[in-house]
Amino acid sequence: MNAHDNLTPPDETECEILDPVWIPMPDGTRLAARIWLPRSAHDAPVPAVLEYLPYRRRDGTLARDEITYPWLAAQGYAGVRVDIRGNGDSEGLMEDEYSEAELADGEAVIAWIAAQPWCTGAVGMIGISWGGFNGLQLAARAPEALKAAITICFTDDRYADDIHYMGGCLLTENMMWSSQMLSYSSRPPDPVVVGPDWREMWRSRLHAQPLLIEPWLTHQHRDAYWRRASVCEDFNSVKAAIMAVGGWADAYSNAVPRTLAGLSSPASGLVGPWAHKYPNTAWPSPQIGFLSECKAWFDRYLKDDTTAPEAPAYRFFIKNSIAPSREVAAQPGRWAAEPAWPSPRIVPRDWSLASGGLRDGAGQGGDVLVVATPQTLGHTAQRFCPGMRSLDELAADQTPDDAAALTLDSAPLREGVDIVGAARLRLRLTPDQRSGFVVARLCDLRPDGTSAFITMGVLNLAHRAGHDAPAPMEPGAPVDVDVTLNDIAYHLPKGHRLRLSLSTSYWPMIWPSAQPLGVSIDGENSLLSVPLRPESADADTPAPSFAAPEQQRVGGQDTLRPDQSERIEEVLSNGTRRLRLITDGGKQRHHATGIEIGRHVTETWDVHPDDPLSARTEAHWIYQVGRGDWQTRTESNTVMTCDATHFHVRAWLKALDGADVVAERAWSFSIPRDDLGHEDDAD
Repeated sequence: MNAHDNLTPPDETECEILDPVWIPMPDGTRLAARIWLPRSAHDAPVPAVLEYLPYRRRDGTLARDEITYPWLAAQGYAGVRVDIRGNGDSEGLMEDEYSEAELADGEAVIAWIAAQPWCTGAVGMIGISWGGFNGLQLAARAPEALKAAITICFTDDRYADDIHYMGGCLLTENMMWSSQMLSYSSRPPDPVVVGPDWREMWRSRLHAQPLLIEPWLTHQHRDAYWRRASVCEDFNSVKAAIMAVGGWADAYSNAVPRTLAGLSSPASGLVGPWAHKYPNTAWPSPQIGFLSECKAWFDRYLKDDTTAPEAPAYRFFIKNSIAPSREVAAQPGRWAAEPAWPSPRIVPRDWSLASGGLRDGAGQGGDVLVVATPQTLGHTAQRFCPGMRSLDELAADQTPDDAAALTLDSAPLREGVDIVGAARLRLRLTPDQRSGFVVARLCDLRPDGTSAFITMGVLNLAHRAGHDAPAPMEPGAPVDVDVTLNDIAYHLPKGHRLRLSLSTSYWPMIWPSAQPLGVSIDGENSLLSVPLRPESADADTPAPSFAAPEQQRVGGQDTLRPDQSERIEEVLSNGTRRLRLITDGGKQRHHATGIEIGRHVTETWDVHPDDPLSARTEAHWIYQVGRGDWQTRTESNTVMTCDATHFHVRAWLKALDGADVVAERAWSFSIPRDDLGHEDDAD
């Protein structure tokens, strides 16, 4: 596709909106759907595109849906947006993310869609984040009608590459995401849709509401809980054609190249500079005509149109070096493509680790390097998943964190290089504790003195033999470990230096180990390998081009309260460093449904530089849903702390209909830490 393609724009007169549509499940539960149907489909059936989410079709995702589905309807597709059971207006209760019930329901929904008189029997899926996850997971179950899926900002590996754990280390987002889902899933059904029993339906849902951090924290290494629905366990189970999409500013960019390498079904990958958003409306720009890409994919695999443009195996945006900033509106760079992935054109360049810095080539080390960092290192990091809450969550200048870490710099580059893929770091280290972790960051040391974040990797050292087989280390005994950094495409210009920064802490992204860790690194037996794409590759493979981004919303909203965010960093009187993010999502009224929604979030991270057991996180959510005289509000709070042997969690939830309290819940529990890897397998 290119910017000159003239596709049919959305026209609400050509599209019929059906809502609610009730889809029956085998157990009698009904799921609520909103369908955008081309009026011509009653006489000439069309393929259907399903998006299946817990985020509420009539308000939570409506703004995005009113861009996507009228556009697809104008191209001859029925758009079907279904609320997962226990969310929005759907009946039943939600147990966990990607549960067996959720995926079984998804198969039943696909079969129902395929059997409708307005459908040709061919079904595709599209979705970002949760909807990207379950789209790929449902493709792995291979229902007959599911022919294609477009999965955006997703993972194929629920343990190693999701919002819960990274490199075997506990992410603080594990608690923050649980807090967000507690708020999201506690919102009421719409009385206009479900009728006068809405309040009893809501109360039943609230009393059964899970606090999802409990199972997530219980399973601290890769066991059967995480293997279930991790598609990487058996890529060959996927039969549908998969377009895998991500962004370099997003948390899930690794899944795109890994899925391309693993799938045997038709597949194509696309990664832009974006955060956690659809590429036609994402930031940083450039946005692309993503819906045009979706149409071409669905035309080929749902309509069997062999004339539809065929995408290269892997298209990606190579970022240029810019001054680091928390908020980046536009990312300079260029598009590139590889006809196959993994690409034989990409080869590693090795650097040795020495006290004087990074030395070009293997076998140039020989020094002993010491790493022991304060617990507060990490405050310049980007948020684990930028874009889910606000626009100012990218990495700042890394210089303050670099100053507290072990930093090794290369000589100024004689020629610019394109880093494309996942760098790998081999370390021979000697620990002074039985457990802990190492963090490796690659940075662009710019001529102006700033240090721009490129990518990072982290490894729980107890997981050095695999995330399913944790084992403690022996203090004073050397171990060999391999750290794989996150995939990236980044142009490091001539005259810039490559910086490797190593640390044994990374707050507030990663929960501290129980004891402060120090390691000695044997430089002679350590090596950094960085994948480089040759300059000649651009001449051999033309750069991809895209249509203009589709951003016309068929619908609208009124702003009742503007959104705003605030970042507060301070040091308390006892030396504890505190980060507080206050995100007011504003309040809006959707024209199509009349629903008003508003949210306000306060998140806090505390840690003392010398005490990993001082770590504390807290999340406070307020969510408003209403229309006219019907006004509801949920308020929730979650706090997590630790000691040397346990994690401690306390939470509460309160739901109100006007001034009346509908339900109150409270949780309090402690879960043993698996830091030393000596517990029995949690299967």
